[in-house]
Amino acid sequence: MHNFKQLKVWQKSVDLAVDTYLLTKNFPPEEKYSLTQQINRSAVSIPSNIAEGAGRNNSKEFNNFLGIAAGSSCELETQLIIAHRIGMINSNDSESIISQLSEIQKMIFKLQQSLPI
Repeated sequence: MHNFKQLKVWQKSVDLAVDTYLLTKNFPPEEKYSLTQQINRSAVSIPSNIAEGAGRNNSKEFNNFLGIAAGSSCELETQLIIAHRIGMINSNDSESIISQLSEIQKMIFKLQQSLPI
């Protein structure tokens, strides 16, 4: 069992989730139950799965949850690209969030590689 709160990737992914919530606050009201909700759920899923995996009994299970977190990060990236293309996110915000996300994706992959399986 790992202490998930000490994992840098968990800390950075919590920061990312907070940033996406702040970003989507400015989305149009008609998007509240579609793209806004999907973006926020994907963002929250990343640190949530890292935490759940860290609390599991072995490295194999942890690796599986890291894989789910990685999948959620790709889902979030796709949603952010769509939001940018339809004009809901400006280029600066899009680049900033996607840059954070790219760093988190690399950290997840490195953590997976470091686990004894």
